[in-house]
Amino acid sequence: MHGPVAYTDGACLGNPGPGGWGARILYADGTVCELGGRATATTNNRMELQAAIAALQVLHTSPQVAIFTDSRYVIDGLTKWLRAWRRRGWVTSTNTPVKNRDLWMTLEGLSHSGVRWQHV
Repeated sequence: MHGPVAYTDGACLGNPGPGGWGARILYADGTVCELGGRATATTNNRMELQAAIAALQVLHTSPQVAIFTDSRYVIDGLTKWLRAWRRRGWVTSTNTPVKNRDLWMTLEGLSHSGVRWQHV
């Protein structure tokens, strides 16, 4: 991997409740970019997704990117569940609407084959 590396995280006090997200991007030349945001009424999963989205919005032109996250929800959603959700009309295997569809659609649009997702 010769591209940038991003570390992302999201958190929430209560679920739902006030939350925040952060992303730290490290470039090969030593440059660091730090991003963050908050929401007054949100969920932990929305904040995890928002952190990944923010990182990819900055890195969308990089052909190779490594993103480290502690969220199995983000990684499994993109690598295991998303195609089936889309095929079923954005419903889960238990026939309930997919939560956070808006963020999943945004993340799907930003992700590409050069993005490597790593769980930490």
